[in-house]
Amino acid sequence: MVSKLALLLTLILLMGTQEVKTSFYDFTVTNIRGQEVSMNDFKGKVIMVVNTASLCGFTKQYSDLQKLYDTYRDDGFMMLGFPANNFGNQEPGTDEEIQEFCEVNFNITFPMFSKVDVAGSQQHPLFAFLTQAENPDFTGGINWNFEKFLVDRNGNLQHRFRTRENPMGEPIQTAVRDLLQE
Repeated sequence: MVSKLALLLTLILLMGTQEVKTSFYDFTVTNIRGQEVSMNDFKGKVIMVVNTASLCGFTKQYSDLQKLYDTYRDDGFMMLGFPANNFGNQEPGTDEEIQEFCEVNFNITFPMFSKVDVAGSQQHPLFAFLTQAENPDFTGGINWNFEKFLVDRNGNLQHRFRTRENPMGEPIQTAVRDLLQE
């Protein structure tokens, strides 16, 4: 596991002279409609962050992400989708096209955000933070679309799940339920 000091040093190097962010709630991102949203707006909720893509073989996971959101949102669960075009050029569309695709094909009602880089030299600071944050599963880069990050009510990353992990599968549902009960 990466120590907190190593995480802070990595973030300082990645962000240069910018203020070092040490909590999920320190970030502000742009939603798919172009509005700035503070992650602090979701304070007190259990949050799943997912990097998405419209032309991926795993795009069908949108259905299960929506089901997971519908199942637990009244208990304090939030799903946040971040389109990214980092893997196989599988998210080439504009924010408007992505939003329409998600609404028409999957009836997505959870918040979607503006397309970002989740890997590489232009990696969004939120994903730099999430990929290096300590958790019991693993740290490091995102391998593909539809990786999932589960954040507790205090803004701490608690679990990471790779692409193939079904959002409605028992490992994810158990992790979500456990955090909602804390």
